[in-house]
Amino acid sequence: MSRVQLALNVDDLDTSIAFYQRLFGTPPAKVRPGYANFAVTDPPLKLVLIESPGHGGTLNHLGVEVADTAAVDVVQERLRGDGLASTDERDTTCCYARQDKFWVDGTPDGERWEVYAVLADAPVISVAQAGCCSA
Repeated sequence: MSRVQLALNVDDLDTSIAFYQRLFGTPPAKVRPGYANFAVTDPPLKLVLIESPGHGGTLNHLGVEVADTAAVDVVQERLRGDGLASTDERDTTCCYARQDKFWVDGTPDGERWEVYAVLADAPVISVAQAGCCSA
């Protein structure tokens, strides 16, 4: 399983959840204070909504969710072979999930891309202060 992740800043989480539930025809997979995500089957998409009043309608970050840590490693090695640097974050808690991931460094326009595998659910957003899921 692999799917693109789109993380959006939204002004009002409840309003956005209602809209995206109608748009994709599926309820959110996870809802926490200031946060929701949808695991959309068709098209394969992980849509993340991060409540950030005053920043609604802006991109938070992009990503690719993969099946497991081995898949994270395969992608990271491929990118390294293509000359792209990355920043590792292993066994980290972000967006209410424990993850193994890395961030791609040096994107041409400054957008943030992560490649990650979810290891387990987590009760807190946690790393938001360090840049994960922050506006």
